[in-house]
Amino acid sequence: MYKYFFKRLIDFFIAFVVLAFSWPILLIITIWLHFTNKGAGAFFLQERPGKDGRIFKVIKFKTMTDERDVNGNLLPDAERLTKVGRFIRSTSIDELPQLINVLKGDMALIGPRPLLVQYLSLYSKEQARRHEVRPGITGWAQCNGRNAISWTKKFELDVWYVDHCSFLLDLKIIFITAKKVFVREGISSETSVTMEAFTGNN
Repeated sequence: MYKYFFKRLIDFFIAFVVLAFSWPILLIITIWLHFTNKGAGAFFLQERPGKDGRIFKVIKFKTMTDERDVNGNLLPDAERLTKVGRFIRSTSIDELPQLINVLKGDMALIGPRPLLVQYLSLYSKEQARRHEVRPGITGWAQCNGRNAISWTKKFELDVWYVDHCSFLLDLKIIFITAKKVFVREGISSETSVTMEAFTGNN
């Protein structure tokens, strides 16, 4: 009952309350990023697959500039990530606009993170089960390594959550996530600012 009904009601209520009380802070951050991102804007919108693979546009604060090299190619992530962006990403503030996605029903507070659309064709049948529930702002994989674990392990954790989703588990995930955000743990993998691309065999 929780997974199919009460979870959505709780998500909507919490997202509405948080946005209602935090909008002045979010406005300040928006203005701050507008200037530090060198004209690249304050928000990052990208198509992601949601429940049952349905495509939606995820909303995040933008933490990088759109600077390019002499050939017009985007510079590496590490070079485009601003100091302000690094702070916002390390504190997970960049995820807050996704509360709008929660209100719309695209996402849940807790669930497998929404990944790139191009990964859909690369999943095994078992890995694709992560789309049996709404994607979340945080999830079980984020509690167990976030960007510092392999894709294989991340998908195993995502599917485990799908099979064990409950109110108590979601509460546990919220508390663990809060702790990890506070100590800024697992933000990056060992070889990348965020996470290496999924190629279907990692």
